[in-house]
Amino acid sequence: MTTSRTQLPWVTGILARADGLVTALHTAFVVLVLASTVRYLTGHGFGDRAPWVLAGAGVLLATYAAYRVLPGRVWLGLVVAVWFGLVLLAPSFAWCAVPLSFVALRVLPFWPACVVVAGMVATTVVTWTRMTDRLDPTIVLGPVCVAVLAVSAYRALERDALARQALLDDLHAAQGDLADAQHQAGVLAERARLSREIHDSVAQGLSSINLLLQAAEREWDDRPGAARQHASQAAATARDGLDEVRRVVRDLAPADLVSGSLPDVLRQTCERLAEHSGVDVQVQVHGTPVALRPDVETALLRTARGALANVLEHAAATTAVVTLTYQPDAVVLDVRDDGRGLGVGSSDPDRGRGLAGIRERLQALGGTLVLESEPGEGTALAASVPLEQS
Repeated sequence: MTTSRTQLPWVTGILARADGLVTALHTAFVVLVLASTVRYLTGHGFGDRAPWVLAGAGVLLATYAAYRVLPGRVWLGLVVAVWFGLVLLAPSFAWCAVPLSFVALRVLPFWPACVVVAGMVATTVVTWTRMTDRLDPTIVLGPVCVAVLAVSAYRALERDALARQALLDDLHAAQGDLADAQHQAGVLAERARLSREIHDSVAQGLSSINLLLQAAEREWDDRPGAARQHASQAAATARDGLDEVRRVVRDLAPADLVSGSLPDVLRQTCERLAEHSGVDVQVQVHGTPVALRPDVETALLRTARGALANVLEHAAATTAVVTLTYQPDAVVLDVRDDGRGLGVGSSDPDRGRGLAGIRERLQALGGTLVLESEPGEGTALAASVPLEQS
């Protein structure tokens, strides 16, 4: 959201998204008010109406400047009312209706804006006709044609903008469907891979062990030597199967945990992230590190990576601190940043699924996730896993 749209009450009209028009409207309105004042004083001098005209011009400018503190429609109504009274005193101020028409198109929906524009056009025609004491077709038709052309043009622009927005929404929806389909395909492929791994290693090994033990049982009395050989082969097959299971588990864990401790891997991860971003990522380790189960280490590392991904992509932070604390009864991972917090742009769907996944992973280990955030005050994430579960 830009500064202009944040400060101004122009959020409902067909020109509400034309932020580049703001400065031009301000400038044009002030210039026309001043020019109309000078024109009146030049033509009429400082006569009886001059003080009222000068006071009215000042009130009009002051009311226009109050857009920062007044609700949009109330502010527009006051500006138009002051302008109407001023035009009755000095028809020269009718020219101010041009920028006010564009203001109405920004503040109001289309049809109410048309009513306001039509009222200002009628006021302009009546005051100019009274000033010339005759009915001039150009005075009547000129403002009407200008107003109709301006409103029609921007009505067409609004419809084109709505059509483009609908196309963008459809595109985003299609991209989301494609991402979901790719994710589902990846899940199915991973399940198929795991199924093959388990079938080719664990299942076949267990089947072999079962056959060897059955053979040993049959020959236990008649051929004890062969039975012992079958039992020995079954034990060797069990050891091989255990190695295969460990290999499968190792493949599911982050590869860098296989060759390094959790604190070291956290530091390496944060260093890599800091190298490719403008965020200063710091790592602190408190307490005495203890051995953790591989799935606990995997959960904590993936929690840190997920939280840091949110910081780098969404938080607009300059500093993030990752703290790993080994307590007597639990290991706690804290990720804090000085970004804008979850109150701004927190409706992002990918971000919500990431936090939900982190919480589910920790709950499966008996752990908890605590999230604290305030708009503009950063975010603090604390993941805790009890040591008795590790």
